[in-house]
Amino acid sequence: MAKKIDETQVRKVAKLARLELTDSEVGQFSGELSAIIEYIEKLNELDVEDVEPLAHCLPIHNVFRDDVVKPSLDNEQAIANAPDRHDGYFKVPKVLDDTSGA
Repeated sequence: MAKKIDETQVRKVAKLARLELTDSEVGQFSGELSAIIEYIEKLNELDVEDVEPLAHCLPIHNVFRDDVVKPSLDNEQAIANAPDRHDGYFKVPKVLDDTSGA
């Protein structure tokens, strides 16, 4: 089996993904990724000319229903059990800071 993914490529991808890999892990992943590529190449040899594309392997369909307005909770009922609220809204802890770019 000729290696398709060498250790240099594994190290580059690990750096882009901000993963710290040991030398043994780099060697291991190089072999495993090469085996995956080899298997995909083997699958590409299959003749699928007459095979219709599928979204799902089972004969299922979307079941649609009419969009009917139903009674729901008013704002006060919806936030009644909230541990923290502010001006009629759920108050949650900040998860992104100003430097996150989001």
